[in-house]
Amino acid sequence: MKKKRLKNGITVLSKHRNTDTVTILVHVGTGSNNEHPKIAGISHFLEHMIFEGTKTRSNREIAEAIENVGGEFNASTANERTVFYAKLPKKHFELGLDILSDILINPSFDPKIFEKEKKVVLEEIKMIKDQPLSYQWVLFEKTLFKKHPTKNPVYGRTETVRKITVEQMKNYYKKWYVPGNMRISIVGNVKNPFPKAEKYFGKMKRKAVPKTKKTKEPAATRKEIKKEKRKINQAYFIMGNKTVPRMHKDSFVLDVIATIFHKGISGRITNEIRVKRGLAYSAGAHHETEKDYGFFAFYLNTDKKNIELCKKIIFEEIKKLNNLETKEINDAKEHIIGKNLVEEEDTERLADQIAFWDFIKDEKMTKEYMYRIRQVTKKDILKARDKYLNKNYTLILLGDV
Repeated sequence: MKKKRLKNGITVLSKHRNTDTVTILVHVGTGSNNEHPKIAGISHFLEHMIFEGTKTRSNREIAEAIENVGGEFNASTANERTVFYAKLPKKHFELGLDILSDILINPSFDPKIFEKEKKVVLEEIKMIKDQPLSYQWVLFEKTLFKKHPTKNPVYGRTETVRKITVEQMKNYYKKWYVPGNMRISIVGNVKNPFPKAEKYFGKMKRKAVPKTKKTKEPAATRKEIKKEKRKINQAYFIMGNKTVPRMHKDSFVLDVIATIFHKGISGRITNEIRVKRGLAYSAGAHHETEKDYGFFAFYLNTDKKNIELCKKIIFEEIKKLNNLETKEINDAKEHIIGKNLVEEEDTERLADQIAFWDFIKDEKMTKEYMYRIRQVTKKDILKARDKYLNKNYTLILLGDV
């Protein structure tokens, strides 16, 4: 792993891999958690607009430049970060840098295209709300968090997105899309990418990096149940608790617990609810932990008559962690480590991991993560279970409930 800071403050991270492809991923340290309520959804909307043309290229020309060489080109927005990437044959590495630098440095923000793309974003919001598998997590986070901005959907709200102006987007872009808040992660068969990274991204002018606000989320003091009625065939169930940010020592323990409960179909929750009893097609556990927040959740979708039984099974399985044997703990650790190694074979996934850990703390955490997982003990697991998977849970039910 090599790391260098460009003259304007952009961090460039490079991992050499003997592959025929290269991924260039640009990580911007902002997302929906940094938005003022009046412009909720602007981070995601801006991600769309970045692809909609520059001062020298149309949106079609941008797409064709990458696609004509067989490359992939995409982006995503989350609570704390936004990423853009190009994955393409290694001989077209400089083309990828050219396109990514152009769209990120010279977005046109054409007013006509802005209004057209606003319609697309509003349709995307409708689509997510119509899909229970996606919307259930929106409802869960909205109910779980009381003050922390993670309670707000990444896509914003229909009423705020409708009112966002081109000028507001330009101001948001100028504030957050600055060199010191950006990382370029390069993974593939490129031995010294730094001069070319400087050539294309060095054009950005150094600016002050805005400070992110810290929100103190109150601890849950009681259980909370939220039901939203829908005319659908199944009930969608998520039950969970607030936990800790990524660099807290307990976050690594919670990763192991989540894996014990769910790793394909062999985890305890999946095995008990789906394999043994046939109560649900999808059932498992999820641990999400980011720079400034975390949560642990159990999820499933089933006939509403099975909800109470499934809930009882989950509580029983939480209690049964008392009976954990060393082999099961070690199997969970090996699953996490093995899965990470498999994902690292994909240059795009590895580029994202490297940028993520450098954003959280340091790119060296990409490897140190494995060490942290290996150190988890049964004592750690039971202590974290008692601390986080407690009676002050949030439960959401979506469907004819």
